[in-house]
Amino acid sequence: MRTTAAAIMATIALSAGAQNEVQKYMFDDELPVCLDQMQQELTYPMAWGNSDIRQFDLWRSAARDVLRREMLLPPKPAKSYDMTVVTEEKRKGYKARKIVFNLDAYSRVEAYELVPEGKGPFPAVLLLHDHGGHFSIGKEKMIRPFAVADSVMDDADKWCERCYGKQYVGDYLASHGYVVLAVDAPFWGDRGVKGGTTWDTYKYIAGNFMMMGRNVSSWMNFDDVYSADFFASLPEVDAGRLSCMGFSMGAYRSWMLSALSDKVKLGVAICWMHTTEYQINRDYGLKHHEEWANLIPGIRRYMDYPHIASISCPKPMLFINGSKDKLFPPVSVEKAFAEMHSVWKSQGADDKLETEIWDMPHYCGPEVQSRILEFLKKNL
Repeated sequence: MRTTAAAIMATIALSAGAQNEVQKYMFDDELPVCLDQMQQELTYPMAWGNSDIRQFDLWRSAARDVLRREMLLPPKPAKSYDMTVVTEEKRKGYKARKIVFNLDAYSRVEAYELVPEGKGPFPAVLLLHDHGGHFSIGKEKMIRPFAVADSVMDDADKWCERCYGKQYVGDYLASHGYVVLAVDAPFWGDRGVKGGTTWDTYKYIAGNFMMMGRNVSSWMNFDDVYSADFFASLPEVDAGRLSCMGFSMGAYRSWMLSALSDKVKLGVAICWMHTTEYQINRDYGLKHHEEWANLIPGIRRYMDYPHIASISCPKPMLFINGSKDKLFPPVSVEKAFAEMHSVWKSQGADDKLETEIWDMPHYCGPEVQSRILEFLKKNL
């Protein structure tokens, strides 16, 4: 009898111990312990098909409104562009311009524009540069610079070799009859931090922006909208054939811009598309991605990346990712592509959305650029 009572008391003690056991930590290896539960609670109620709005144009407008609201306070637009041409250089089949204009109410920026020979207006491509943790140059990643220090030229050429196979995207497109424009994003090139941008200054400034009701990622996207507005105003640009293209972070910027602006008629995104489920995922060793460059507070309560990109529907869009890209697992890319195709297909426009996974790493070399040109010729 004593033995039985003792056993019962021991069982009760063990049960009470289990109930009273306190979790010793909330985070493990930069991720919350409850990550799986948090992921399951992301239901994306504003996505097309999840939303109770059944008329597509109404959904598209409402989804864009939600996106803009969650992007927090935008920078004020410039009162006038007041553009001036600083210098020009003749290149084979086109001319290169270094221009200065008011991008928003706070920033007067330098940009590169390439204008084809002949009678315009021309079809246009707004080029959106990458991240790469390489802040010293921005626009120079997309267009071969000129009238710059030798160190800047060397920096640009090395980056072009690394990411673009020694072929500047802007110069390639300009040589085929497209007027192109490239502007530095906040934190890059001439719009960086005094003394040089670092990962630490980037995140601290991002936090300061949040304290003022702003968001650095959104600021970049709004500036891209303003760049498109400015570009469309130029006499050499056919505003009815204005497109955008970007690689890596620039790809993210490209489909965001396509979703935010109806002035952009077509978008190309190379090596940036997946889902939040895999962006932060223990199984793939992905703890974070590009820090603050694609972080818009609150939007996950409503939409994921492919849902936001689908606001572009029924525009022609080209997405290319690499099967060997360590930042974007193919399983995640394929899931995002399938989600977008379901939207374009629902609108009878699936032929306008082209998604491809190439046997390559994170890269935008000459073969990819040739595919971009093919897509532009077909749709623009």
